[in-house]
Amino acid sequence: MTILVTGATGTIGRQVIDQLVQRGATVRALVRDPAKADFPASVSVVQGDLMDPDSLRGAFAGVSTFFLLNAVTPDEFTQALIALNVAREAGVDRVVYLSVIHSDRFVNVPHFAGKFGVERMIEQMGFAATILRPAYFMNNELTIRDAVLAYGVYPMPIGGKGLAMVDPRDIGEIAALELLRRANASGPLPMERINVVGPDTLTGADAAAIWSEALGRAIAYGGDDTAGFEQNLRNFMPGWMAYDMRLMAERFVSDGMVPEAGDVARLATMLGRPLRSYRDYVAAIAPQPSL
Repeated sequence: MTILVTGATGTIGRQVIDQLVQRGATVRALVRDPAKADFPASVSVVQGDLMDPDSLRGAFAGVSTFFLLNAVTPDEFTQALIALNVAREAGVDRVVYLSVIHSDRFVNVPHFAGKFGVERMIEQMGFAATILRPAYFMNNELTIRDAVLAYGVYPMPIGGKGLAMVDPRDIGEIAALELLRRANASGPLPMERINVVGPDTLTGADAAAIWSEALGRAIAYGGDDTAGFEQNLRNFMPGWMAYDMRLMAERFVSDGMVPEAGDVARLATMLGRPLRSYRDYVAAIAPQPSL
């Protein structure tokens, strides 16, 4: 049975494909640019776009199960609904969808509200689905590493409630396990929602302390200035996206991204090992302190 992976050339998509290949699955990757499709030789590549129904019809041919991932774009919701409708037309009713934790609560944040809308459509359209709801991605720290190193400040306004930061490798592995569980089932399985979190819930001060430990020098937390955060983001992303990120950061500050009881234990049981920690992730991406 063939498993289709959308968003295949992104960080999470590549992790999902690698994990599926390691487990002997037959994998098809949907990509816009085949030149970026440096996947294992066993992976079949189809060129297509989630806004192009004709290309999706070809991509879904012979597929049993698919992984749906949408980037944060103005047409994210439309992309997802087109993919779901074409999948249903093709008789594909098993899906693992990458949503976001608290999508049902942070409804003023555009991309959270969009993902919650997709979750509801998956449910109403009768898919046998796993909804993965990951918290803050640890690899976001790659975008602020240079600022930490240059200015001695951890600049993400993540507040004092705490975020259950998760390693993208854990997200990819959990997604692959769910895809295989659904693909190999003798019949449709009940819908499930899974919060995908890290082992620790960290505040801005906690993150700064971990960077301090990794670098061997003091790193301060930059505070909860979400308006300043938006203005800085405008230097390298569209205004609508910078504002979306600001609204998300405001919910970090007011609510955090806190897991529910049992989330960490459930994920560790699925993986058969402990979840990867933020401390280990930072140690891997930070320069070693001078002796």
